[in-house]
Amino acid sequence: MVVLKDDERLDYLLAENMRIIQSPSVFSFSLDAVLLARFSYLPLKRGKVVDLCSGNGIIPLLLSARTNVEITGVEIQERLLDMAERSVEYNGVEDQVTMKLGDVKEINNLLHHSHYDVVTCNPPYFENVPTSMQNLNEHYTIARHEVLCSLEDTIKAASYLLKQGGKAAFVHRPGRLMDILSLMRKHRLEPKRMRLVYPRPGKEANTLLIEGIKDGRPDLKVLPPLYVYDENNEYSEEVHDMLYGKETGGEALHESAEKLSGK
Repeated sequence: MVVLKDDERLDYLLAENMRIIQSPSVFSFSLDAVLLARFSYLPLKRGKVVDLCSGNGIIPLLLSARTNVEITGVEIQERLLDMAERSVEYNGVEDQVTMKLGDVKEINNLLHHSHYDVVTCNPPYFENVPTSMQNLNEHYTIARHEVLCSLEDTIKAASYLLKQGGKAAFVHRPGRLMDILSLMRKHRLEPKRMRLVYPRPGKEANTLLIEGIKDGRPDLKVLPPLYVYDENNEYSEEVHDMLYGKETGGEALHESAEKLSGK
């Protein structure tokens, strides 16, 4: 059993056979989280992983289905942390996934330096803007805008946490590519893998996946493009498999995947 509060609902993570607590007025994860969880390198049996800006715990939950290693999620909003902790307990992965309340700008007071093998992060995408232009919902404003942390804050925190040779993976918007590349190098994360995600063939890319290695050698590989929808406006085979798994009858559960909204 799980206790739901206010307007919360329990949504399916279809491919992982898990469920997650979401709230339309507080936080609902987007496809970007699924893309990052699938893009990220993960050790299978040994190692430690940290997810920064965890929201309702979506990425730690998705990662837990791919590996047996210890995963720590960091979230600054108490309301979202509470949702994440209840989802972790509901799915029975509390021995593997630990959620912590904390600020990435003060990561040195929360987690150990040079201690982790992988860091993932789905940071706020938009630079801080005048209050009148921000989302009126405080929870979504913090998740979407660089109000409480900047892009550099998240990259700096990832570098602080990683062992030499450890990997950091981010999802962001293509328009911030040059900022991301310069900040990664500034903080000793050499960009090594990059993939652009397109809504459908013929459209501009709207999502960027990038991975860097701490103190790695220069050698950036650009992976093939990923299309979310095909020419028939159906999920591409790759995205369909991410959402539903390779073999599923999931027709009745299709609505849950369709609820994926912009972060």
